[in-house]
Amino acid sequence: MPLDDSRRRRLPSWRREALRTTLWLVPMLCVAAALVLFAVTYSLDEAVYRGALVLPSWIRTSSADGGREILIGIAAAVITVVGVVFSITILALTLASQQFGPRMLRTFIRDFGTQLTLGVFVGSFVFAVLALGSITDGARPFVPHIGISVAEALMFVDIAVLIYFIHHIAVTIQLPEVIDRIARDLGRAIEECFPDVPTDSGGPRHDASAQLSAADAALAVDGLTVFATASGYLQFVGYGQLMEIAEATDTVIRLVHRPGHFIVAGRPLARVWPAERAFEVVNSLARAHITGPQRTLAQDPVFPIDQLVEIGIRALSPAVNDTFTALTCIDWLSDGLCRISGQVLAEGVYRDRDGRIRLIEFDPSYARMVNRAFDKVRQSSRGMPAVLIRLMDSLAHITEYTREPEQRQVLRRQAEMILRAAEDSIPEPEDRADVRAQFERMVAVVDRLDSGEGRRRTWVGAAPAGSRRRRRRPVVD
Repeated sequence: MPLDDSRRRRLPSWRREALRTTLWLVPMLCVAAALVLFAVTYSLDEAVYRGALVLPSWIRTSSADGGREILIGIAAAVITVVGVVFSITILALTLASQQFGPRMLRTFIRDFGTQLTLGVFVGSFVFAVLALGSITDGARPFVPHIGISVAEALMFVDIAVLIYFIHHIAVTIQLPEVIDRIARDLGRAIEECFPDVPTDSGGPRHDASAQLSAADAALAVDGLTVFATASGYLQFVGYGQLMEIAEATDTVIRLVHRPGHFIVAGRPLARVWPAERAFEVVNSLARAHITGPQRTLAQDPVFPIDQLVEIGIRALSPAVNDTFTALTCIDWLSDGLCRISGQVLAEGVYRDRDGRIRLIEFDPSYARMVNRAFDKVRQSSRGMPAVLIRLMDSLAHITEYTREPEQRQVLRRQAEMILRAAEDSIPEPEDRADVRAQFERMVAVVDRLDSGEGRRRTWVGAAPAGSRRRRRRPVVD
């Protein structure tokens, strides 16, 4: 099946993410809005100057000099506050980098509240300067009465925005809020990357048919490997673009990497069959793989997992020793893995209109995501009973949402490693007994689901993790 139109429209998500992670886009849009607003008010003021429009007395300014003083005062005050806002923003970014890690900076930079605050102040300053420049002297001076009134109104808007910004920054730099925001990003990434695709849809089909086996065999025997031309983190893969390439050249493409992987120039990027047509898709393959110096949220659900893990292991370091922050990170990791456990994570197989396989994306490994979530936290929490017990408890919760026995074996392996770490590093027998009790509870859940005696839990209509929408209660299917 071909990709549907909605998926094609979502292809430039890496561009949207790049634009969101800037401090100039929203301010520039606000400056453009200020220019448009000035053009409108200037036209109205010209109509007043010609006598075509009459204004009430409370809008009129007494003289050109009085108007200048008002606009100069507004412009000077606004540009001063802009400097303060920029200083507060840089300070917040510095604190975030030191406390949460340098990878958290993108989360703060892409914050819309900060971008809008900067934009409102800069737009107000530009409007005041334009209105100031429009005042003329002479026998009949031109005074932009409407423009001055609008500048005064924008000043009150700026005061409200400044109060909002101070509150917003105070809330944003709180650690629970940072973790909650990353958890929401994880929930959205899971919904976008692992949707429940109906069998008759045009999205990626999880197929284990003979046709897929035949395509794999042809790629392995007669396919040609295409190598990467640039190094960097894979930020985006244009699956729709690759489908068009494969259909146009009558080829089958198997990808070697997923977004979030680090690509080394000269290493394999994809495999193409038949080999004699691979040279027709080499340049297009390179253009469909967007690389950069850092990972992004686009198409990479493992990235927010790594962000939560980074905060957790920083909290567990001897210099910080913040156990409760680590427990919070584990709770949100558990929430995300519960959602992932309910999704089908087999290979995404894309078909053309005639049902022929054209594109096979890299297998998103469930074991990889679980290990990324638990390995570093487990290694950093040796000798900490509270953290090891919470890890074991989280594994038991995640197990209740798993679809396949293979998923439960991955979780059981993690539980066994946690148990060994507890027995080796915890001197208190009662603490070791608590960890073992949680392990036995987790194993009981695994055995019950494997034997078919229990029924797994699933989320119906779940909102993204940490979102403000009301989450439905878990049900049993």
